[in-house]
Amino acid sequence: MGRVSEKVVLVTGGAQGMGAAHARLLVAEGAKVVITDILHKEGEALAAELGTSAIYVRQDVAQPEDWCQAIAAAESKFGALHGLVNNAGIASMAPIEQFPLEQWKKTLAVNLTGVFLGMQTALPAMRRAGGGSIVNISSIEGLRGTAGLHAYVASKFGVRGITKSAALEAAASGVRVNSIHPGLTNTRMTENFEPSSFPIPLGRAAEPQEVSRAVLFLLSDESSYLTGSEIVVDGGLTIGVPHTCPAPANIF
Repeated sequence: MGRVSEKVVLVTGGAQGMGAAHARLLVAEGAKVVITDILHKEGEALAAELGTSAIYVRQDVAQPEDWCQAIAAAESKFGALHGLVNNAGIASMAPIEQFPLEQWKKTLAVNLTGVFLGMQTALPAMRRAGGGSIVNISSIEGLRGTAGLHAYVASKFGVRGITKSAALEAAASGVRVNSIHPGLTNTRMTENFEPSSFPIPLGRAAEPQEVSRAVLFLLSDESSYLTGSEIVVDGGLTIGVPHTCPAPANIF
């Protein structure tokens, strides 16, 4: 308990799924949390559940003015901003020859431009607070390709890259920037996927709380020497090609 005691953290896309799991764990560990989302009803309900340690602010992460309002709300309500979790994201699938341009633009606006705007707006507030930690939620699709997920893959590779360039700039101000790369996780976004169809060595999808523990670590002082790093939370999905038979005997 208390691993992020008295830290103020803004979590985008925090009304449900992984974002809600992040918010719950952070509050349980002592943080004050600003939950942002476009899902007003769900966001208000979660903030009410978490009590005086959380507030909800409606935010479209692709809009600069919404970022200014969200950061201002954090400083006004809780006095500072120490952490940012860029969690909001969307995905859609289609063959590249049929992929709608508007959907491409929308996905990059939320998944990548939203992360850019978040860091751009949060960094001055974190400097005022004396330092902090930014956690960008990328994906294993930021490490590899997946047919059909073209805009999502492009955006998540972009998040992986901008995490590193921002980390270089922010280090002198005492702000660390890292990325997390979840694999298949049990959320509403993946409810139509069958985990057994994925070659996951651990044999199951992740629970949102398992990703949240990595978020908590990166926001806490326990990760004080990590910046520009990637934490992969995928049950081993990306470590290699799985084999369904025992390893061959020594042939040398």
